Amino acid sequence: MPLAAPLKYLHAYPEHLVRPVRELLADGRLGPLLLRKYPQAHPVRNDGALYAYVTELKARHLRNAEPLSKVAFDGKLQTIHNALGTHTTVSRVQGGKLKTKREIRVATLFREAPPEFLRMIVVHELAHLKERQHDKAFYQLCCRMEPDYHQLEFDVRAWLCWLEAGGEGLWGSGAQEEGRGA
Repeated sequence: MPLAAPLKYLHAYPEHLVRPVRELLADGRLGPLLLRKYPQAHPVRNDGALYAYVTELKARHLRNAEPLSKVAFDGKLQTIHNALGTHTTVSRVQGGKLKTKREIRVATLFREAPPEFLRMIVVHELAHLKERQHDKAFYQLCCRMEPDYHQLEFDVRAWLCWLEAGGEGLWGSGAQEEGRGA
């Protein structure tokens, strides 16, 4: 990969932060570096476990937020919506009352990721329960729930650049069996 190639997941970051990622990617060292920094995959493998994980984080940080109706991994998320996670609110009239259901969907890509990456995307989507826009209040809430939020977001974006450049999965079942996850 040429050093001048743009990294679409890091386009909003300043060049002094992008340059090292570009160089590591060109040398094939980005994936191994991420694997050393985040050596383990999380144990959340299905929608039920994801629901329990998300509701526990919500209970710890957003007790007064509305309850979630559904939490699930979504295999279509990144390709269709160009998103890693979504939060939706659906309002329906039932009888004489207005019922609201809230859902969080997480890209299936996070099923085999380190716990820090899963926590970052879940914190992001939970923050949208209180703050709709990506503004200062939103990011303050993210940082209150996950103090390393900004570093984790950058590292997730670097990982996405690795995957887009054709790098292998780092935490998948095959990676663990080959000894790269230890």
